[in-house]
Amino acid sequence: MSTRTRGGRVAVTAFASAVLALGVAACGTTDEDSGDSGDSASAESGTVGFLLPETKTTRYEAFDHPMFEEALNELCPDCELEYANSNQDAAQQQSQADSMLTKGIDVMVLDPVDGAAAESIVSKAESQGVPVVSYDRLASGPVSYYVSFDNEKVGQLQGEALLEEVGEGASIVMINGSPTDPNAAQFKSGAHSALDGNVEIAAEFDTPDWSPDKAQQEMQAAISDLGKENIDGVYSANDGMAAGIVAAMKSAGMEGIPLTGQDAQVDGIQRVLSGDQSLTIYKAIQPEAEAAAAMAVALIQGEDYPDATESLDNGTQDVPSQLLDPVVVTADNVQETVIADGFYSPEDICTGEYAAACEKAGIE
Repeated sequence: MSTRTRGGRVAVTAFASAVLALGVAACGTTDEDSGDSGDSASAESGTVGFLLPETKTTRYEAFDHPMFEEALNELCPDCELEYANSNQDAAQQQSQADSMLTKGIDVMVLDPVDGAAAESIVSKAESQGVPVVSYDRLASGPVSYYVSFDNEKVGQLQGEALLEEVGEGASIVMINGSPTDPNAAQFKSGAHSALDGNVEIAAEFDTPDWSPDKAQQEMQAAISDLGKENIDGVYSANDGMAAGIVAAMKSAGMEGIPLTGQDAQVDGIQRVLSGDQSLTIYKAIQPEAEAAAAMAVALIQGEDYPDATESLDNGTQDVPSQLLDPVVVTADNVQETVIADGFYSPEDICTGEYAAACEKAGIE
């Protein structure tokens, strides 16, 4: 797996280097530029529109955007990037996409706020001859490629880990992600596959916008309705919501309650180390961003992207897809996962009150 340097620069993986070697990444190189007499064919550059869905989850601005941009620059130095984040507003994302299409982008890489509503974006792009790569969340419509993680497996891993913590017959609260995010439904389905029939799901919520504040309110409602003594564990679909859930539980005097998460946010890792959260799911964003960039460049070049070996139905068609593997992170393997991969440094995690927990976990 690739790593970041201390300066934050993304080091492109061996996969991306292989794509370069195959010629997909030869953007901007011409016979005149290279001094060749005409033996090598010139390659095209282009403009890629990259649309991300929100800022409440820290990964998008901290990792996805810079990692995608760096990978695109490595694969296609003369390609240009148009970037926008819609702050969880589907209408704003539609407007941003329209603006990019008006400017004349060649490929769109879209992480939709609302997968179903994004069909209008994808269809409009196709009508203008602009192929769409669906990134992280699967959009409806005539999508050319999709790259993400095995989202059902993410939920299954969360559910299995929570079941191991609470045991058979336990009473749990489920706080799922946004109902407009197609990934949230897959996480939920995977978690139910592990939990149904093994625990009592005493309360369950779907949380608009993945909002930590709303998750906190939902947890407060569950505590009020069920009684804190009747809650043995909590399924949280991601780390952002887990922060709100922990706040609600601490306010009610609940400590040591098994709690899941996802995204390996730095605060999520810190809660895992301190014992406020049992686990998070690490989804290595860099290979995802690099794959999306390689898909975009392949489309500009009129080449096939070879690693989209899966096929997923987005309600419109079967989409060639590349699905990456998620990893469960507990206090026992922080060093071997997010730190070993360069996703975080010990200095990022082991601040202030978490220094002792880092030392206990052998983080160095």
